[in-house]
Amino acid sequence: MKFLTFIAILVLIWLIGLFAFAERVRGYTPAPEPERADAIVALTGPSAERVNAAIRLLEQDKGERVLISGVNREVRRQELRALTPGSNKLFNCCVDLGFEAEDTMGNAQEIAAWARAKDYDSLIVVTSDYHMPRALTEIRAAAPGIRLAPYAVETPSLDNSRWWKAAVTARRMTLEYVKYLAALGRATVGGDRPRADAAPSNPPVDKAA
Repeated sequence: MKFLTFIAILVLIWLIGLFAFAERVRGYTPAPEPERADAIVALTGPSAERVNAAIRLLEQDKGERVLISGVNREVRRQELRALTPGSNKLFNCCVDLGFEAEDTMGNAQEIAAWARAKDYDSLIVVTSDYHMPRALTEIRAAAPGIRLAPYAVETPSLDNSRWWKAAVTARRMTLEYVKYLAALGRATVGGDRPRADAAPSNPPVDKAA
């Protein structure tokens, strides 16, 4: 009986954490106007909106450069440029592409190496709302000391207090919560990650998250 009670308490704590996580996700949007940072980083995703949001911030002079992390190796620079807003001149001069990351941890390592190579102390992080807690956790672990400002892209299907009633949104939120807990655990334990020493080149869509 005591064991079952213990399990029930753990499940209850896990569920409370899930709903608290969901509220945090929903609180990221609409994204407030960010203060200017040294640079902007965008983690690629299931659509081009993350990259588009980062380019818009660059146009608004919210940072001096953009890194697009996690670009598929088969995507050429001109192909990615065709999917984004803004001028060719701005894209060509001030946007770097990272082709190495295959997951969020890889994004963090790629971003950390790039920021270190550029001597940046502050970054605006652009990714989807549901992905933001894990992205920030991974980047902070890989690049301690760098100030991070979240700028989340809204996922319309999650903008509902009853997300748990639909199988698709419940699955997405639960899966992301589990991944976030794993990232948080790694960040808490720390210590066994390789140092990110190679910065992305300036001449990937989604391999990451």
